[in-house]
Amino acid sequence: QVQLAESGGGSVRTGGSLRLSCALSGNFNSRNCIAWFRQIPGKVREGVAAISPGAGTTYYADFAKGRFTISQNNAKNTVYLEMNNLRVEDTAMYSCAARGRGCANWWDFLDFLQWGQGTQVTVSS
Repeated sequence: QVQLAESGGGSVRTGGSLRLSCALSGNFNSRNCIAWFRQIPGKVREGVAAISPGAGTTYYADFAKGRFTISQNNAKNTVYLEMNNLRVEDTAMYSCAARGRGCANWWDFLDFLQWGQGTQVTVSS
């Protein structure tokens, strides 16, 4: 199994930036898909971005393209989510997740079995 631990959330004003970190431990390899999801209370969890660590291929939700960047630091076993030009509507609990196969249909949160505890991002105007 893969253990995941998020950090880096916080409160920012619109237009600000945050970098979330997802520290990985346990039994993971290049075949894993690591993804970031977010959830607003009362709404369905939605995919933000994903990365296939072996190939370094990245995937983004439409709302994240051009503003968010997912990346990895293999030496630190960490996946990052750099978020720029944040909007009020980006306010949510952000969680990283892992699964043991590639990133096809990465936005399907039901297909991810390992999750971190989440980190809150709050954007105010």
